Amino acid sequence: MSAPGQDLKDAVGRKASIGQTISAVAWSFFGVRRGRDHENDMAKLNPVHVIIAGVLGAALFVLVLVLVVRWVISSGVAAA
Repeated sequence: MSAPGQDLKDAVGRKASIGQTISAVAWSFFGVRRGRDHENDMAKLNPVHVIIAGVLGAALFVLVLVLVVRWVISSGVAAA
């Protein structure tokens, strides 16, 4: 039996590239991921990096939506 918290320490110590983390988070936003790729991600990705990338991705998504809505309203397209 491992020491309490050892699993968390092992998970945080995982080394995956930023590109791999961003790719995994981007695919998760679409909700599409192959089982083999998901298992590979679970073995390699650092959960802290995934959380940070997810929060930044969500913030970017909201920012893009706000900018698109402002552009549509200011262009007069919505006033038909």
